[in-house]
Amino acid sequence: QVQLVESGGGLVQAGGSLRLSCAASGSIFSIKYMAWYRQAPGKQREWVAAVGTSGSTTYADSVKGRFTISRDNAKNTVYLQMNSLKPEDTAVYYCNARMISLIDSWGQGTQVTVSS
Repeated sequence: QVQLVESGGGLVQAGGSLRLSCAASGSIFSIKYMAWYRQAPGKQREWVAAVGTSGSTTYADSVKGRFTISRDNAKNTVYLQMNSLKPEDTAVYYCNARMISLIDSWGQGTQVTVSS
């Protein structure tokens, strides 16, 4: 399996920016694609963005044009650049790795808080 460690969360004002990082270790060659999810208090976890092994990216409508997912293969790290942050972006953000077996690996989560 793969171990994932997120970092980069914090407190920012609305309109600000933040970059999250997810460092992967372990069976990295078993990863099919990677993604970011988020979960706000009292709400279900929702998908935010994904990046495939080819570098292709997809985004949830709520973050299109504001968030960018990218990967640095040399560092086995995936990033989520978040710009124009809104209070509704406040959540715990989780890194996800979908394995070729279709089993998911998850990071511990990092808190992002956007104040108005």
